[in-house]
Amino acid sequence: MATGLLALLDDVAALVKVSAASLDDVPTQVAKTTGKVSGIVIDDTAVTPKYVVGLDPKRELSIIFQIAKKSLINKAIFLGPAALVLGYFAPSVIPYLLMLGGAYLCFEGYEKVHSMFSKTHEPTDEPTDEMEVITPQQLEKERVGSAVRTDFILSAEIMAIAYATVANSPLMNQIVVLLTVAVFITIAVYGFVGLIVKADDIGVHMAQKKFHPTTQKIGRGIVKSMPKFLTILGYVGTAAMLWVGAEIIAHGLPFLHHPLESLEHALSGVPALAWLVKVVLLALGGVLLGFVIALVLNLGKKLFKRPAEKVAS
Repeated sequence: MATGLLALLDDVAALVKVSAASLDDVPTQVAKTTGKVSGIVIDDTAVTPKYVVGLDPKRELSIIFQIAKKSLINKAIFLGPAALVLGYFAPSVIPYLLMLGGAYLCFEGYEKVHSMFSKTHEPTDEPTDEMEVITPQQLEKERVGSAVRTDFILSAEIMAIAYATVANSPLMNQIVVLLTVAVFITIAVYGFVGLIVKADDIGVHMAQKKFHPTTQKIGRGIVKSMPKFLTILGYVGTAAMLWVGAEIIAHGLPFLHHPLESLEHALSGVPALAWLVKVVLLALGGVLLGFVIALVLNLGKKLFKRPAEKVAS
């Protein structure tokens, strides 16, 4: 009896040692995964601040917290486990789901570009039946929902890449790495986003007379530059949607992916130029795809419009 118990304890100890040795690789795998998704993380950081522009400054951090909380829940509870399940039972499905998400990013990016360049009608003083008053609470809810939808697509890509990095590792490693990546990236992205949107408040505080003149000057400079910085960041975020969305799709289609790789190799002597050309081509492709998707959706709305709506129009 004692001999059997000792043998069992030896087996448990051996299992613990193997598991510990396996988990020693986790920090390396997390670092490797973070490096691979750095481009998407930058895109996510650039996209998010535009969702709080124009809202009550007192609500900015609360809105960012709401988005961050839902982002972490999506990564840790839905996307991470989904990547594990699909990776085990149907790994071939993952690229197609990512391409669907990429198409959504292209469509949303195209909508932003269209709103930037479309002609706006002069406002009239007379109210019309089509006018709808949106309360600040409704606007905040819409902004949070839109941000979470965009973040969901980018998070799906992040978790898919994270899974691909550890696909051949033990299950425990996969779980720990995916969970660690989900928490670390969410904190990093939304912590930096919070710093960006509250930078003007920090500048106002630094500009107070109780601080050194140099500090005051820096504070005033921050306050003056932040509106332009947020505008530029909004443009960058829109471009990022198009570029990342198109890259996800191109990666899943060999007839698009191989020419892009060939172009990168041809310009490998000038890495910055290779990157810029690739990004521009992908962004333009994203605009084109978004335009096509918008046409199809508008056509579908017209074809499937209910009789009452047709009469009203």
